[in-house]
Amino acid sequence: MNKKLLFSFLALLGTVVSFKAQRNELGIRLGMSNLVGDIGRTNYILQKPLDLDRVSEWGFPFYGGILYRFNFNPHQTVRLDLGYNQIQFNDKVAKEEYRRNRNSYGKNNVYEASLMFEYNFFPVNNEQVSMLSPYIFGGIGALMFDAPKATMVNDFRRDADGVAQAPVNELDFTTTPIYTTGTKTAMQIPFGVGLKYKFNHNWALFAEATFRYTLTDQLDYSKVVTKDVKATYNADILSPATGGSLLQTGAYYVVSKEREAAFLSERNIGDTRSKDWINTVSLGLTYSFGRPPCYCD
Repeated sequence: MNKKLLFSFLALLGTVVSFKAQRNELGIRLGMSNLVGDIGRTNYILQKPLDLDRVSEWGFPFYGGILYRFNFNPHQTVRLDLGYNQIQFNDKVAKEEYRRNRNSYGKNNVYEASLMFEYNFFPVNNEQVSMLSPYIFGGIGALMFDAPKATMVNDFRRDADGVAQAPVNELDFTTTPIYTTGTKTAMQIPFGVGLKYKFNHNWALFAEATFRYTLTDQLDYSKVVTKDVKATYNADILSPATGGSLLQTGAYYVVSKEREAAFLSERNIGDTRSKDWINTVSLGLTYSFGRPPCYCD
């Protein structure tokens, strides 16, 4: 799905709802996000700061976002969230010994949009001075993040002057991977629990734990998918039969594809069938506006 279309749809849906709303809330929330994936810690909540040696370079795992709520009765709410997660992952602080020995690490910037249904156990959305209520929520959304890519550079062996040497057999050439990253989008399923305290009629404080099951295994760069691996073939020596690079013909081409498959097998780590989670503990503040709701039986 086109990422611009998806994010525009979610934003437009929230705007349309707001025009019809009788009771609106706008707010912000701040917190800390952590990744549960194939690299680093596997704590689902209350993730500790990572390698303290990198705090000066990376900062702390962070979440910041804005939200809109449409309260259409005292208990039920439709909610639009737009947020940013800076997630970090480092095998050095993992509990598992095999991860610490592997010592992989990194960070990713993840942007999100989600549309959720929220249910308050007490009628906190009524017109009143103050009230406290726990709530649950769930919905659907999208993520935009950096993902690993690779280019397999197939080249002839060269002499000291850099001149390409004709290969003596199908193995007599080099294949070198070059890594890059690119922006990708993926769906997510957010859900969680929270506690909302309404005060002074229009203001509300809330705390919540958000869990996001993502439909990707690439947030920690642990997996390069086949479609994101490209191959180039040096054309200093051409094939008489095709007029293209000699390395792109016959046994040379077969060997290049075997090396590409071996690269993916060795490069990808962890359980390639599992998906990543992003989880957040946050605090937020909202302000209610618009004419008071008319909740009818």
